[in-house]
Amino acid sequence: MAPAAAAPAPPTGRGQDAWREFGARLRHWRRRAGLTQAQLGAGIGYDHTAVSKIEHGARRVTPRVADRIDDLLGAAGELSAACQRAENAELCDPDAISPALLRPPLPGGAPSGPPAPPPAPAPPRLPDYGLLCPLHGAEGCAVPEPGELAALHAEFCSAEALADPAAARPLDAVTAHALTGLLAARLRSGETGDRPVLVAAVERTLRAVLARLATAPAGQRGPLVRLAAEHAHAAGALRMQDGRNATAMACYDRALTWAGLAADRATQVGTLSDMSILARLDGDPVAALGYAREIERAAPDRHWAGAMGRISRARAHALTGDVRATVRQIDLARSHLDHIGAEDEVDVPWLSIASMRMRVESAAAAALRDLAAATDDPRLARRALDATETALGLLGPDQLPSSRLLFIVRAADCHVCAHDPATAVDLLGPALEATGATALPALVEYELRGLRDRLAAHAPRAAHRWAEPARS
Repeated sequence: MAPAAAAPAPPTGRGQDAWREFGARLRHWRRRAGLTQAQLGAGIGYDHTAVSKIEHGARRVTPRVADRIDDLLGAAGELSAACQRAENAELCDPDAISPALLRPPLPGGAPSGPPAPPPAPAPPRLPDYGLLCPLHGAEGCAVPEPGELAALHAEFCSAEALADPAAARPLDAVTAHALTGLLAARLRSGETGDRPVLVAAVERTLRAVLARLATAPAGQRGPLVRLAAEHAHAAGALRMQDGRNATAMACYDRALTWAGLAADRATQVGTLSDMSILARLDGDPVAALGYAREIERAAPDRHWAGAMGRISRARAHALTGDVRATVRQIDLARSHLDHIGAEDEVDVPWLSIASMRMRVESAAAAALRDLAAATDDPRLARRALDATETALGLLGPDQLPSSRLLFIVRAADCHVCAHDPATAVDLLGPALEATGATALPALVEYELRGLRDRLAAHAPRAAHRWAEPARS
């Protein structure tokens, strides 16, 4: 058994009663399953004394551990829900807040130097780029003008505010609008901007949010936790674009906890989807499938989440070469698209059928391409090409240049898997030459490596020619 991590601080205040309730429910389900404390502990990597403390309400667990216990004991979500209630009780406790909720995803202090200037342009209104205002949600709100936005952000993240957050100005509506609008602008500029600078800026803001959360009155904690979830997810997404998978996963793990506390379904689903991608990149289909299943649990009554979960399942199954399961999950994802309606817009008001269909068709193309490569079946490759072309057709000419390049690389790969390397070379050459010396996003590099390996058998000179961009 791995060495135990430092035990979290014991629950206090209002949250203590909620954790006692969780412990009592855990004891009930453990006994119902016929397990001793030691046997349960072995199943989740805990010592039996830790299980005893949890059952007596003297130790908390994270939502992910609660979910594992829930699955292990067959509690049908009861333990996961009890954990959620306990964390919410701590969040609203006027006297105490769990230290675990205040820990940033990565160790170390805040980035040194002045805050990075806001990227331009900032959105005029929220929601934008998948982000909701923590105060107004789907209702929407205006973002401050660029000059005011910069000043509000600088004041929120100032050294004085970080040193004494209790004396800093409370989170008002205009500051919440500014922080969310600025994050949307940074994510948008992540397509072409200096991502290390953007990551440092997002991390600085996240640490400022957590500093405020430590001393905020109960009524302000909900919006701050939602801001923390959005910033942690954004930091993970920017790191994943640069291929920093381990630090990206650390950010996603914290984002998932905060999003659950804030009942932020959109960030929960987006984070789980990205975690499934990282598991696939690590060649771990079991973990990828596990994260995909959690997507549908996060929003079980929403078709947009159903589509995201099913297409993530398809990609995990494709990694194992399971043609039947992959095709079935693709069909189920597409069927969810036919039922997206007004209820889905409550969670994701920026959602459009075109954008969701593009996501589904893009992932379907990748899953079918993976199967075609594994089975050497040109028919699957042609189906993958059809899905890729559909995704490309749904992407506007000026939208998401890295996604466009990804789709073109994928289309070329489909041609190679269909035993047509000449068309692949004709398609890919101009797209890569247009990027010049620009470093490619990590997902594009990943796709290009697979393409290059498959192309080597048919056109080795072209494969060698494109080896260097994949490493840049």
